[in-house]
Amino acid sequence: MSSRRFEPTRGLAGTVAAPPDKSISHRAALLAAMSEGSCRISGYLDAADTRSTLAAMEALGAAVEIEEEGGGRLGVRVRGVGLRGPRAAKPIDVGNAGTLIRLLSGWLASQEGQSFELSGDESIQRRPMGRVIDPLVQMGARIDPDPDPPGTPPLRIEGAALHGIHYRMPVASAQVKSCLLLAGLLAEGETVVQEPQPTRDHTERMLAAAGVPVRSEPVSALPTAPSPARVTVSAVERLRQPDLTVPGDLSSAAFHLVAGLLVPGSVVRVEGVGLNPTRVGLLGILNRMGARIEVEESSFQAGEPVGAVTARHGELQATRVDGAEIALAIDELPLVALLGCFAGGETLVAGAEELRHKESDRIATVVDGLAALGADIVAHEDGFAVRGTGGLRGGRIAAHGDHRIAMLGAVAGLASREGVEVDGVEAAAISYPGFEADLASLR
Repeated sequence: MSSRRFEPTRGLAGTVAAPPDKSISHRAALLAAMSEGSCRISGYLDAADTRSTLAAMEALGAAVEIEEEGGGRLGVRVRGVGLRGPRAAKPIDVGNAGTLIRLLSGWLASQEGQSFELSGDESIQRRPMGRVIDPLVQMGARIDPDPDPPGTPPLRIEGAALHGIHYRMPVASAQVKSCLLLAGLLAEGETVVQEPQPTRDHTERMLAAAGVPVRSEPVSALPTAPSPARVTVSAVERLRQPDLTVPGDLSSAAFHLVAGLLVPGSVVRVEGVGLNPTRVGLLGILNRMGARIEVEESSFQAGEPVGAVTARHGELQATRVDGAEIALAIDELPLVALLGCFAGGETLVAGAEELRHKESDRIATVVDGLAALGADIVAHEDGFAVRGTGGLRGGRIAAHGDHRIAMLGAVAGLASREGVEVDGVEAAAISYPGFEADLASLR
């Protein structure tokens, strides 16, 4: 484990290209492997998690060709095995990729007569999988998780004939939704997944592009779009994933934008950012906090709107984040805690139990980490409350193997009074290998 000190600075300025979207990269490789024929993916994220997905697809029989495109991007060509073609002679290692193990479970559970085992690193082996296992079992799946701790990987999957169900998710999760939709492609009857709150819709968009008749209907009209949806799929004979270019990842770009908001005298622009309405929850939160943010939409990639976002330093006001906003900004909530340290008033995040099941318990790691830097912050079971004190002293923060905590510590250091030492800073490479270089380019 390595550490790195990030010293306080002023006047961040410049433009960086958003790294490729991790969620879309995972899904593009998986759907290409499930398809018939060959698919070219440009701008695929070159990171540990997404490399794990490519290795898993190869382990299942897909042919994968990789070429370097530079800037943390890969050109990937995948020749798929088809919906009913995955085979694996040995356990599949998903590394640290929670998205991969959850989505892959849905596809493999439907492979009647085939056996699979999914495992990963120490972090993965602590993550509860009950939220995908339970509905899959309702569909007829046979999945045997590890008993210690209960319901965790390794997962032993005996493929079975599945039947569709109407499933109301108790907690909003794009990963659970996507898992069940993939299982539904080989299940008898309709598979219907109803969201309690809106979640990312990348899977639905990409399934539609691959020839699947996906039906997505709003469940209720919220004061602000998007609305939670009821998503329906039925069994299909084949997929044909078209060639695509992966747009930039707002969840990763957000760290640069927040640095621009917090460091005095800064103007930071991030280009090529995906602006899917189900991914821009943070921008609405920032608007409420009075952040000086400008958004320019310019094009489409992989069926997703893309553009640029500019952030300028300025005063911030506290806000409350709960309800529908939680799922739309789940990966950016640690940054909301950091912003709250600098905002006037008390910032409250509630209804975010999902944070306890990420690469780390992000409620605990964020609260403990920021408190060690001088924040006035307390944890709740489903979130946290932070009282703005005008800034952070600085100190030391442990990443706990979580890429977002590593990047959070770096940004906190630049905006602090005394600097921050980040232990385990190499975790940032899980999703954003070029993070430190891009951040340094703004100084």
